[in-house]
Amino acid sequence: MAATQSHQQFQNKITWAGMMVATGIVFGDIGTSPLYTQDSIFHNRIIAETVALGTLSAIFWTLTLQTTIKYVFLTLQADNNGEGGIFSLYALIRRYWGRWLIIPAIAGGSFLMADGIITPPISVTSAMEGIYAIKPDLNITPIVIVILVLLFVFQQFGTERIGKVFGPVMLVWFTFMGVIGFMALSHNFSVLKALNPYYTYRFFAESPENFWLLGSIFLCSTGAEALYSDMGHCGKNNIRISWIYIKIMLIFSYAGQTAWLIEHVGERVTNISPFYAIVPHAIYLPGLIIATMATIIASQALISGCFTLINEAIRLEIWPRLLVAFPGKIKGQIYIPAINWMLMAGCLGMVLHFKESTKMEAAFGLSVTLTMLTTTFLINFYLYTRRVPIFFIILITGLFLTVEITFLVANLQKLHEGGWITIVIGSCLSALMLVWWSGKNIKRKITERIDLGDYVTKLTRLSRDILIPKYCTNLVYLTTSNTSRQIEKTIMQSILAGMPKRADVYWFLHVNITDEPFTMEYAVQKLAENDIYFLSFNMGFRIAPRIDYYFRKVICDLEKNKDLALTTGRPEMNYQENQIGDIRFVLMNSFLSYDNALPFFKNLIMKLYFVIKRLSVREDLNFGLDRSHVVMENYPMIITPVESPELVRID
Repeated sequence: MAATQSHQQFQNKITWAGMMVATGIVFGDIGTSPLYTQDSIFHNRIIAETVALGTLSAIFWTLTLQTTIKYVFLTLQADNNGEGGIFSLYALIRRYWGRWLIIPAIAGGSFLMADGIITPPISVTSAMEGIYAIKPDLNITPIVIVILVLLFVFQQFGTERIGKVFGPVMLVWFTFMGVIGFMALSHNFSVLKALNPYYTYRFFAESPENFWLLGSIFLCSTGAEALYSDMGHCGKNNIRISWIYIKIMLIFSYAGQTAWLIEHVGERVTNISPFYAIVPHAIYLPGLIIATMATIIASQALISGCFTLINEAIRLEIWPRLLVAFPGKIKGQIYIPAINWMLMAGCLGMVLHFKESTKMEAAFGLSVTLTMLTTTFLINFYLYTRRVPIFFIILITGLFLTVEITFLVANLQKLHEGGWITIVIGSCLSALMLVWWSGKNIKRKITERIDLGDYVTKLTRLSRDILIPKYCTNLVYLTTSNTSRQIEKTIMQSILAGMPKRADVYWFLHVNITDEPFTMEYAVQKLAENDIYFLSFNMGFRIAPRIDYYFRKVICDLEKNKDLALTTGRPEMNYQENQIGDIRFVLMNSFLSYDNALPFFKNLIMKLYFVIKRLSVREDLNFGLDRSHVVMENYPMIITPVESPELVRID
């Protein structure tokens, strides 16, 4: 209860520091979209007044409906003990609606990851393209590659120190963007009439083919999902208050670019984007530097968001275990090497393939539209859990589904221009998650379980039988069961099937990943004093499970409270420097037995599951165990036994 109140206070609190954090990490993606949104619409096109005004009108109402109303006001309400993001939303509502909602959650998370592969290249490239005004023939591709490589190499060191300047730098960027936009707007304030939704209607009514430009207009809101994903870093009220200033600056920027477009009606937009066209010559180079820094920070925030997304997926058992490092002291700052290098390879591939931001735009936006659709779908169920009247639920979800499906249809034209790349990437990531989730479910269903209570007497006798060589002082088995009445049968077979493993104390340890992000609790069930204990850890899905360290703390705690006596009655303790004795963690590793007769589809799922498992991190690394204390034991998994003819003896 206290933790929940603390999260609520953090979310509701408004501070200058919180708003600076929000400015630095939450709005980076959406805040750099003016660099390429209108350029993607007008690049190499003849400027028409109706299109220019209609574009501004559509951008304004997209930001209002999608970003302000859907995300800033509505979606930020769905916080899971202070945390946001599509997986946190799933964890929040699955207790009411069941595990089947994992399918849209997986789809949304996968396409958000796919977006992470195209966002850094298009942001950095669009900023660097401003240099064409100074060096028209310069090849910027090597420069973009160097920036991205340095960005990804830098991830392993964390952002604890340099991260403090993200907020001030982005504040300078937003102010710069708004001021130069207002300066351009001051030459023609009449373009503000486009804020009237009539101009959006006119945009489509006069030229129905303009409908397909929605795919480019949608780029103005591609960073909206980050508002929800990063809620836990700075609090929803800090995001809401910061958004007021950010949106004003964005509108000034888009309106200023529109004023420039109106001044050049009938002309063709060339390599210099409308954004850079309104930057005064005297401050052009500083503006280019600020824009580049802003896109780097925006890319950094997105990469960190991908790490958080995958870490949540691992905790929810929908992504294979990967090595997760914590490079800094800031809460929630993580680094996943495998994801980092995968993202880098994808980003570099995008740069080398497309080379120009206007071509990258073809692959951008489609995957984000799908993510927004899945978020709307899940928000629909969240509203039901909050007992919102069904009329309002239908009205709200119907409105956003209509808008997002419209954008999706408009974005479909990008498939043959490069949009297929992020769709393929997102689909592959979805397939990987579904295979892993399905394989885990199949394995869970066929696992035989026993009541540990039936073996208490035998294990107690074994623990005290000095005729059998002692295996270790503390023998620890990790179990997936949260109760001593249903532990895996393979655990007891490991102890008793061969040479009995005698230990002073048998521990059966379960790690429960909770739906709350930062839970750190444990509970102990004493089955036989000083002989058999069932230990449960409750760890939040954003906490690193350093089980070796926590286990030692529990032993010391039990000794202190006289629930365990390891420091008496053991002859070896007279020689051991470690008073709690030695520890052996036994990890049970399954493999698919040849003695299976599986249907084709289930066989395919399980084979892919074990292939993925071989690529995942070892369980000892996953649980933070000291390798010198770990024993790995393999056992065959038989799902559907082979029916073979009876073997007949003939001698």
